[in-house]
Amino acid sequence: MLGLLKDRPFASVRDLQAVLDASPATIRRDIAKLHATGAVRKVFGGIAAAESLSGIDRLAARPFTENQMLGVAAKTAIAEEAAALVHDGDALIIHGGSTCYLFALLLANRNVRIYTNSMPLAATLWQNGTCHVTLSGGDLYREPGIVFSPNAGPPEFYASKFFLGAQAITPTGMQESHPLIVRETEMLLQRADEVIVLADSRKFGARARYPIMPLSRIGTLITDEGLSDQNHKMLVDAGIRVVVAPSRPEN
Repeated sequence: MLGLLKDRPFASVRDLQAVLDASPATIRRDIAKLHATGAVRKVFGGIAAAESLSGIDRLAARPFTENQMLGVAAKTAIAEEAAALVHDGDALIIHGGSTCYLFALLLANRNVRIYTNSMPLAATLWQNGTCHVTLSGGDLYREPGIVFSPNAGPPEFYASKFFLGAQAITPTGMQESHPLIVRETEMLLQRADEVIVLADSRKFGARARYPIMPLSRIGTLITDEGLSDQNHKMLVDAGIRVVVAPSRPEN
C-alpha cells in the first residue's frame, strides 16, 4: 500500500484490490492499522498519502463542508455575476465546490438543464428547485462531495457552458488537490463549449498537487476585487475574459 502511494496521493479499495492479493475486508483492516500509526490517512473509500501540508496547501485541500464557510461574501458576489451569464433554456455543467454551489442555488427555479457531479448541489436543487437536474453516476466520495465512477466515460450530456471552481490558479494553469476531481473534470471538458471558472482571489496564492488545464482553455474567469494587478494581467495575457465581482460586506 505504501509503495502504491509513492506514485499517487489516493487509492481506493478497488485500486488496492487490483494490485494486492487480498479481500476488501483485509485491505480495510490494513488501512486502519496504517492510519493508526500515522503512516497514511484513512479516507472514505480508500487511503491517502499522509504527508503534512503547508498552510497554503492546506487551504487548497479543504473538504467541501469546511470550504463552504470561508469567504462567503466574495463567493456570493461571484455567484451572482455567474448567474447573469446564464440564459433561459441553457444546458449547463456545474462542477462541485462551494462557489459553484452558491451559483447553482440562484438557478434553482430557472428554466435550465444542469448536469452535476456534486451531491450537495443535486440534493439542494432536488429539495428547493424546479430546474432539470442530471446527476452523474457512480460512488459517493464524501470528502470532495462528488459522485464519481472510475470506469465511466464522458456523459451523454452537452453544455454550452461548464462552470467550475478552482483550488489553485498559477501561470501554468488551474490545479486541483484531489485526483478524482481532476479525472472527472478532464472528461467534462469534452462536453462543453465554454469554460467559466468561479474563483475568489485567495486561489491565486494557493498551490495544489495536480494540473487540471492550461489557462488557455478558460474562456471567462469570475473573481473578486482582491485580484492583484499582476494576476489580472496574467489572465488577460492568456486571452481570458476577466469579470471582477463588486465587493459586499460580510454578514
